[in-house]
Amino acid sequence: MNKVVIIGGGASGLVTAIKAKTKDNEVIILEKNDDCGKKILATGNGHCNYFNEDQSIKNYHSSQNELLDKIITKENMTKVLDFFDKLGLIPKIKNGYYYPLSNQASSMRNILLSKVNELNIKIKLNFLVEKIEKVNDKFYIYSKKEKIIADNVVVATGSYAGVQKKEEVLGYKILKSFNHTIEPVLPALVQLIGIGTYFKNWARVRTDATIKLYENNTFLALEKGEIQLTDYGISGICTFNISGLISKGLYQNKKEVVIIDFLPTLAKNKKDLSKILELRAQKLNTNNLLSFFEGMVNDKLLKTILRVSDIDFNKTYANLTEEEKEKIVTNLKEFKLQIVKTKSYENAQTCIGGVKLDEINLKTMESKYIKKLYIVGELVDIDGLCGGYNLSFAWLSGILAGSDISD
Repeated sequence: MNKVVIIGGGASGLVTAIKAKTKDNEVIILEKNDDCGKKILATGNGHCNYFNEDQSIKNYHSSQNELLDKIITKENMTKVLDFFDKLGLIPKIKNGYYYPLSNQASSMRNILLSKVNELNIKIKLNFLVEKIEKVNDKFYIYSKKEKIIADNVVVATGSYAGVQKKEEVLGYKILKSFNHTIEPVLPALVQLIGIGTYFKNWARVRTDATIKLYENNTFLALEKGEIQLTDYGISGICTFNISGLISKGLYQNKKEVVIIDFLPTLAKNKKDLSKILELRAQKLNTNNLLSFFEGMVNDKLLKTILRVSDIDFNKTYANLTEEEKEKIVTNLKEFKLQIVKTKSYENAQTCIGGVKLDEINLKTMESKYIKKLYIVGELVDIDGLCGGYNLSFAWLSGILAGSDISD
């Protein structure tokens, strides 16, 4: 009988355990916390957006993007849906986003843990792995109190995302000890901190926007959606989706600037907005700029725009100089914000970086360096956009690893 040890009882670890369990395999999950699958409970704001029907590789990032199509395939993603179908999970699908029909993330965790229990997979809680060695064909896994000998090891500890202390995540240390290369691990799907003295004025405003990211003055990405204005900078889904690129750029000492269009549906560009505002001025006889823009722009955002533009609220649009009009139009359509930091790992939903793809067999998730050592989930140098992509990869990597172990 083979002994399979999975280090980490999160999303990828639980799926790996279920797929790896056979009558000839003893499977043990080593979890450092007092319960498994805790992070699953927080996904999708407690609803668990566990999959997305749009599984294009454009929704994923890696330092080796050219290898993504080796693992992000239609055939592989079908395996994910088949896996959960066999577990009895009924999906609620909304605009291509998959949730449990119950709309509760706890349902996803409970389904996985129920299957783990049904298969008599052992779970050792509060088990902190200190090191792993391989001698001949056996792995020796050490904690302060115990040594476990295994035939197969799966490292599924997760990344630094959501943790207060990086040293609590031992997966990278373990994999480095086996000579794996770790691409810099940095926060992603995280809030962005900018330079400005006006953030308290626009804090807690939510508005639809288009964001363009420029790195060293070169256009890098565009995102559309709701943006949240905060007392430190910006947040929201479209912000999160560019945050990994910004983390990497800042790590490389590059200048990161976002250009925000606060009126993306009203006008295509500054010229069009100027025409709209001139026609509006002809129709409306307003006493001040706040009245003039009423119903067009959020009050707090408008006041911030006027302050940044250094324009008196009490002026009328018709009486503005051409230079003042240009300032308002520019700040509404092309608001410039330099990003100097991201929020910490503790705030991040995932991380960029991890074990390089060319050091892993992407059909099985087995290390190319160490036979019967598998690497799954966030430890791998793949991260996805908001919308269920990071969980999609967590499930997939666990399915591939567990299936290879059980063959």
